[in-house]
Amino acid sequence: MRARLALALALPLAAAAAAQTAPPPQQGSPREYTLRNAHGTVVRFLDYGATITAIEVPDRNGRRANVVLAYRAPADYPRLNHKNGFGATIGRYAGRIAGARFTLDGREYRLQANDGPNALHGGGLPGLAARTWTVQPFREGAIQGARLRFTSPDGDQGFPGALSLTVTYRLLADDALRIDYQARTTRPTVLNLTNHSYFNLAGSGPVTGQRLRIAASRWIETGAGGIPTGRLAPVAGTPLDFRDAHAIGERIDHKGPPMAGPGGYNHAWAFDAPARGVRPVIWLSDPASGRTLTVETDAPSVQAYTGDYFDGADRDGQGRTIRPRDGIALETQGFADAPNRPGFPSTRLAPGQVFRQTAIWRFGTTRQ
Repeated sequence: MRARLALALALPLAAAAAAQTAPPPQQGSPREYTLRNAHGTVVRFLDYGATITAIEVPDRNGRRANVVLAYRAPADYPRLNHKNGFGATIGRYAGRIAGARFTLDGREYRLQANDGPNALHGGGLPGLAARTWTVQPFREGAIQGARLRFTSPDGDQGFPGALSLTVTYRLLADDALRIDYQARTTRPTVLNLTNHSYFNLAGSGPVTGQRLRIAASRWIETGAGGIPTGRLAPVAGTPLDFRDAHAIGERIDHKGPPMAGPGGYNHAWAFDAPARGVRPVIWLSDPASGRTLTVETDAPSVQAYTGDYFDGADRDGQGRTIRPRDGIALETQGFADAPNRPGFPSTRLAPGQVFRQTAIWRFGTTRQ
């Protein structure tokens, strides 16, 4: 039997009217919202950064846990989340742009470098993850969700065009969270959006024993500074071959290319299936708890990151230290540095066009 989903404002505790738009809070005081479905699955998010703070799902024995990394309280996010981006909406441009610059329609645009000479996630100026979004709860039959809106002004982070953005969260009856992105611009621009949640289907501890499969036979090869070379290299014979399911930790400490930096995974894969519709492309499972995650998207690639740069200074909602490899980000998105790589799928958005992208995180369980 399908029961109605409840959407409640968690801070302060009050019912949220379906057609009412919540006013922006004081800066530094994010408001947290809660979605619940008939199964008792819970999704929590903030107006700050359109940030997902919790996805609580059962294991094979019915025990619930939050399966995304999060800080202890909403007030922690403005102080801390610039380091790791837990659950945040990333933009204007997810991933790296070489030299913190790009040329569009014959004009060069310069961004603020924040990753060596490059711009990461749009550059050093506050991006979408550090802005307060307007929240509008809604109901669609038995499904409830929320639309989060923000207008990024012309020149924001150095990008051209005033950008009108909507991120829509829907918690479905089958324990799937659907995320729909939509954007319009007043001038030609480039755009790459994603969500930066880190998954841990066990609820805590390292994810190295969890099993990952990615429907990709090629990865987006990178050189110095994590900048794409322009080549889509085969994964066969490398630690990046997840065409069949492997434990994340099975080859994570491989020395030498294509592993680099502090170790771990921080790589992008180009999906084999054409990006012409939403399709399943990533499968994650935890043998111990039985929890599973299937990621469906119409994006052309995923950046997977095991948090090897975590500094061990942060604590989660249970007060536990968050360590490297305690989560894996699965950021479905366009290609990094596409504005400087004509051979990559275009991330250009022009006036009159509507940017649309979808990600569905479908949770379940398996028996032993």
